[in-house]
Amino acid sequence: MKHFVASGEDRKLTADSRNALRGSFIELSDGVTHYELTGPEDGDVVLMAGGLTIPLFYWDGLVSELHARGLRTLTCSAYGRGYSDRVQARYDETLFTRQLAELTDRLGLTARPLHLVGTSMGALVSMTYAAQYRSSVSTLTIVGPAGLAKPRLASPHRLLRSDLLAGVVARRRGLQLLQGHLGHNVRDPELGAKLTEMVLDTLRFEGSLYAVFDTLQHLPFTGRDDLFRRTGALGIPTLLLWGDEDNVTPLVQFDTARALLKPQKHHVINKCGHMAPYERPRDVADQLVPFVSARTERLDS
Repeated sequence: MKHFVASGEDRKLTADSRNALRGSFIELSDGVTHYELTGPEDGDVVLMAGGLTIPLFYWDGLVSELHARGLRTLTCSAYGRGYSDRVQARYDETLFTRQLAELTDRLGLTARPLHLVGTSMGALVSMTYAAQYRSSVSTLTIVGPAGLAKPRLASPHRLLRSDLLAGVVARRRGLQLLQGHLGHNVRDPELGAKLTEMVLDTLRFEGSLYAVFDTLQHLPFTGRDDLFRRTGALGIPTLLLWGDEDNVTPLVQFDTARALLKPQKHHVINKCGHMAPYERPRDVADQLVPFVSARTERLDS
């Protein structure tokens, strides 16, 4: 897709503008990445990979829970999201995986395997990362993953493969479509409104809609059974979590995910939508912390 600046994108990401923004920034091979490495310095590191639109602030509730329980966290905004660069590149798993690999390397976090958490689109990126950097992943936690819906001839993702059509849709209706998507991600309307406000604020930076719709063009969100199957064969201790009222990646896909990933542990969170780490951070931490701690104790014994 040809790069464009949409109507309403009235802010630019520059070195000066970032001085007033929350977070840390690092120049990687594809562009500047927005990240936060926080928590107890002696804690095991949990690396988090988010969904299609979300900035790193999405993880704040879960980050607080994990810090209180002794874990260190690395969150980042994928290229095109949060305050990371809107790079003029092909937005696919290769780009996002390279971003995570370069970020952990530059921050000196490769000496010890880390715990990787991926949700929605970030689950696909996490699984790709785990396959490429198997020895650097201690545990893998997958939450409400995208990828298990069956491809349909008339699906929006398939229609967006046309550069011309995708460009027209993104420019004319992109923001409206994303607002509709965000509206049904979260079960609690109040939390949903906060999420929408958080995301829309970051979409004001030039090139944001281009980044999101180029991702929809080049990162397949359906028919990814083989990626799940190959991940399950890696032998990485895996935890699978899902919200029982997930309207984006419905719970009917849970059994398929279990069969393909073969997780050591799985759990359904009651009264929770698609964004469990955001909606129910304590419940996610209750499952995640003992799971990763058990792995750490085995490695240290």
